[in-house]
Amino acid sequence: MTDSDAPPAKPAPVSAGSIRHFRYYDLVMAAFVAVLLLSNIIGASKLSMIGGLTFGAGILFFPISYVIGDVLTEVYGYARARRVIWTGFAALLFMAVMSWVVLAMPPAQDWWCSGAETLVLKSGDAPGPGAVCQQSYESVFGSAWRIVLASVAAFWAGEFVNSYVLARMKLATEGRHLWMRTIGSTIFGQGIDSLIFYPIAFLGIWETEQVFLVLTTNWAMKVAWEAALTPATYVVVGALKRREGVDVFDEGTDFNPFGAKV
Repeated sequence: MTDSDAPPAKPAPVSAGSIRHFRYYDLVMAAFVAVLLLSNIIGASKLSMIGGLTFGAGILFFPISYVIGDVLTEVYGYARARRVIWTGFAALLFMAVMSWVVLAMPPAQDWWCSGAETLVLKSGDAPGPGAVCQQSYESVFGSAWRIVLASVAAFWAGEFVNSYVLARMKLATEGRHLWMRTIGSTIFGQGIDSLIFYPIAFLGIWETEQVFLVLTTNWAMKVAWEAALTPATYVVVGALKRREGVDVFDEGTDFNPFGAKV
């Protein structure tokens, strides 16, 4: 066997503080932010029913952000995952501000949209398709302040818990049992996410029993989805570790979520 035919060497463990350039870190960050924003913009606006179970359509895609978060922490370490989480947090805030500004702008009266002729104007609205289209636009992209606050707070806390638990479990298991770390961190991260989001967004609007029923159901579905994606997580983590040539262990890492040092 020639040297060119030899299999790639297993990445040597390195400390989280090692300084080096990563080829795919920015791409993983971009994927994380894209999934996060799209699942909140598109998925959060629609309720679906399958087999008699009603759930937000975004639940099919939002857990992918946790999978990517697992990949980030497992490959690049907690400190670099922390930077990505803050990037996603800033993007969510900008999305909320942009949505508020765009929705508050008065519509042009000749603005035409599909279905404008079948919608009914609210009392006090100016005549014309513009006001009708504004109603349709608000129904899709408008969110109550409680839901926006709940989404941002739940994401921030849930992602940091997810990353922290995975990094700590990696040290405790000496890098073994990736499946245990990804599912275990998701149980805690998604648990915190759900415990924050649903009470802030819906307590006092829905019946208390319904809030906690939906909370529990959606948490279980997200964890199950994470478990189902475990094989894909193994493939992505393995490929990135080989291509980047690292396997980061967070020994001596500052786990303060407000820290900036890598």
